[in-house]
Amino acid sequence: MNIYVNGEEKNYPDNSSVAEVVDAMGLTGKKIAIELNKEILPFQTYSTQQLQAGDCLEIVHAIGGGQDDSFVLAGKTYQSRLLVGTGKYKDLEETRLAIAASGAQIVTVAIRRTNIGQNPSEPNLLDVISPDRYTILPNTAGCYTAEDAIRTCRLGRELLGGHKLVKLEVLADQKTLFPDVEETYAAAKLLVKDGFDVMVYTNDDPIAAKKLEDIGCVAVMPLAAPIGSGLGIRNSYNILTIIENANVPILVDAGVGTASDAAIAMELGCAGVLMNTAIAEAKNPILMASAMRKGIEAGREAFLAGRMPRKRFASASSPIDGLFF
Repeated sequence: MNIYVNGEEKNYPDNSSVAEVVDAMGLTGKKIAIELNKEILPFQTYSTQQLQAGDCLEIVHAIGGGQDDSFVLAGKTYQSRLLVGTGKYKDLEETRLAIAASGAQIVTVAIRRTNIGQNPSEPNLLDVISPDRYTILPNTAGCYTAEDAIRTCRLGRELLGGHKLVKLEVLADQKTLFPDVEETYAAAKLLVKDGFDVMVYTNDDPIAAKKLEDIGCVAVMPLAAPIGSGLGIRNSYNILTIIENANVPILVDAGVGTASDAAIAMELGCAGVLMNTAIAEAKNPILMASAMRKGIEAGREAFLAGRMPRKRFASASSPIDGLFF
């Protein structure tokens, strides 16, 4: 059976107990606390509490201060800095497995018309990525006017029961899928006024990014390269300037192709990266999702560590003193 342990899908034998899971993780005898499906589980019941498929365990322990590296978006704290989309997968099962492997906590979805006459038993995307488990981020993909984007956000809010967090993108043309910045400004102003928490896709222009922040967007998302291109970050200096001047999270959105691209974005100081095609169109999407997760983590650690300065000439790593020739 499959259960979720600290956000990761794991497989255990049917009717496994919580104690058996704890033992398999090497935590027997350790000072831990456990939630089972968001309810505190007394430690005396670990050996008798049997698990069922789909159960969610959160296992925590105490750590020293200063080690948390979460980030805050619209007042909510997230541990994962990888945001993923749901398009282009071969089926919903592959979607589910890839998202689980990514470790993402925020998942974007497009808002589209339902198919009249659709079989009621046909699986629904929200059955695969439950709002109880993920923060669902409706996006305005495919919108070319501010009016269409605003309507889409309002429908998304209705669909998700008053959900305020949205990803705004207003496109200029179908060939480049670059943002129409003027229409984006207009849509952002009205959505912020309407009470939405707006994460906004824009080009890698520091001036445009700052204007969108001043409008009241909760996060600004400059493109690395054209949507779906996989070209990686084309202008790292512009991204860096946007980050240095921002007072809201900056997340690279669009154009990432592989894990090294994600790591570069994080090394620049981005709060996170949003991607879809790079995972969904990989030969092995589930493995690529795992690679992206590790790339994000490695890039973030490198940023926090602080890289060595670049030098024009060589600098010996072994000491010169004590040479015997």
